[in-house]
Order: sequence, then structure tokens, then C-alpha cells
Amino acid sequence: MSNHHFSAGRRHLLHAGTVVPASLALASLVASAAEPFPSRTIRIVVPFTPGGGTDVVGRALIVGMQKVLGQALIIDNKPGAGTVIGTDIVAKAPADGYTLLMTTSAIAINDSLVKKLPYDTDKQITEVALICTGPNVLVTHPGSPFRTVADVIAAAKAAPGKLSYASSGNGSAVHLAGELFKAMAKVDITHVPYRGAGPAYNDLMGGQVDLLFGTAGGAAKLVSSGKMRPLGVTSTKRVAAYKGIPAIAETLPGYEADVWYALFAPAGTPTDVIQKINAAVRTAAETPAYRERLAHEGLTVAVNTPAQMTQLMRSEEARWRKVVVEGKVTIE
Repeated sequence: MSNHHFSAGRRHLLHAGTVVPASLALASLVASAAEPFPSRTIRIVVPFTPGGGTDVVGRALIVGMQKVLGQALIIDNKPGAGTVIGTDIVAKAPADGYTLLMTTSAIAINDSLVKKLPYDTDKQITEVALICTGPNVLVTHPGSPFRTVADVIAAAKAAPGKLSYASSGNGSAVHLAGELFKAMAKVDITHVPYRGAGPAYNDLMGGQVDLLFGTAGGAAKLVSSGKMRPLGVTSTKRVAAYKGIPAIAETLPGYEADVWYALFAPAGTPTDVIQKINAAVRTAAETPAYRERLAHEGLTVAVNTPAQMTQLMRSEEARWRKVVVEGKVTIE
């Protein structure tokens, strides 16, 4: 009897032994799935070189976001191919909230501008939050003869194709700001794309190019130190950060090419994770230090919901498609 009990008990133990590892594995899966977000460092991919407007905005914003989320956030600059390289990294990253994209309106432009994107923007990227908006600025170098937007238009009409304008890259928001300017002013100015804002600014200051469309944030320090001369902002009205500088629209009625900055995640990122990041952006954007920093860069805080950001994306994709098609804009 005792033998029977012993063997039955042993069988029971053996049976239980085979079950335990499976249930332990299941428990660990459940635990990892239920791991509160975030529980490790979050990487924010910025598809531009360090020192540009997006970099400035990103580094200022993550200070507040880290406090809210209780984890480190790191900026990872992945420039190239008009933001396509950095965007592609995020489009193909795990949809867990630990790899995000901070970019500009370039993401809405590339849909119509780049023939073969390695990702489907609408299907592989999801909107998290609009961060801020601001004008781009048309600048020239201190030794330039141009003092006004009208001077530029007159010179471009007198010698078609002779003037050049630099941008931080093919397909960037500032490239399209230039294309819109050319179309509306009916002038031919040669576009010179650079790999990022830094090299473009250097060549403008050295006089290798005549003009540059830069972000208000990226160009602010160089303008205030007298290394670049601002001619006009691309917003419909003048902005406090560029005191006394007219809007291009005052010379070219209806001209507007503001830039916006937004945060995105890989499609399929859980809704609660998206909402948590959105809430962190909202809180970080409310801090007086951050608002002052943005105002100094000519930018305005403008956080929205993920759904509102999706609506903005679709309308911007349509708006810039029109500029690309009508201007016959192509990139090499």
C-alpha cells in the first residue's frame, strides 16, 4: 500500500515537474508583457545632423519627458536621404514604444517626393503628438547685396538660374519652402542640397551659396550673432523671435511654409503606450523653461492628440503633393 502510495505520489510529482517549467515560462511571458512602460531607455531617432532645429527641439523636450516617464531618453541622430534613413529605422523597429521618431513636416512631403520609399508612411508609422510649429526663415550672408525679399526676386528674374539657395537636404521641409517660393514668385533659383543644416549654414556664411531656407530654430543663433542676414519668415505673420523681419507673404501674398515638429512611433505600438508618451510630451511642453527656449528659437508650443496629429498628417501630405506635382519637383 505504501509502495503504491509512493509510486502514485512520485508519478504525481513527475507529472507536476513537467508542467512547472511551462507554467513558469508562461508566467514570465505575462510578467514581461505586463512590465510597466517605460522600464528602460527610450531612443528618439532624429533624421537630421546634430545642431539643426529638430535636434535643438528634441534635446530641450526630453529634459521634461524624462522627469515624467522616469527613464532616460536619448537622441540618436540618423541623417541622410532627406530624412528617409532615420524614418526607415523607426518604421522597421519593434512597436513597443522604445524607438520613436522626432521629425519635421518632411515626413509628409516625402510621400509624394520620393519615388520609392523603403517604407509605407501611413501603414508603418503612427502619430504620437505634434510638438511645436514655427516659420522657416530665408537668410543670406552678411556680404550679400540683398536686403529684402523683393531684391531676391528682382535679381532672380534678371538672371534666371544664376542665384542659388541651400537647404538641409533634398526633400526637406526647407527645400520645399524654396520650391514654393520659386513657383509663387515665378523665378528660377538653383537648389543646392546639403547633408544637414550645419554644412549648409557653413557654406552660406562662406558665400558659396546666395540664399538659404533654414528653420527658425536652427538659424536663430547665427542670425543674432550677425553671421547671417534674415530677409523674411515663411509664416503668414511676423514672429517675435525675428523682430522687424517681414513675412515673405508681405511681398508674395499667400506664401506660407511653416515647419512643424512631431513625434511618431512604429505602427502597431500599443495605444496605452502612445497615450503615455503623448501625456509626457504635453507635460514637458508646459514647463516655462521649455516654452522660453522655443520662443527664443521662433517656435510655438502646439501639442495635439494622436488622432489630431493623424488628421494633420493627411492634410499636409495632400498640400505638399500639390507643390511637388505643380512644381515638377524631383530629387536625384
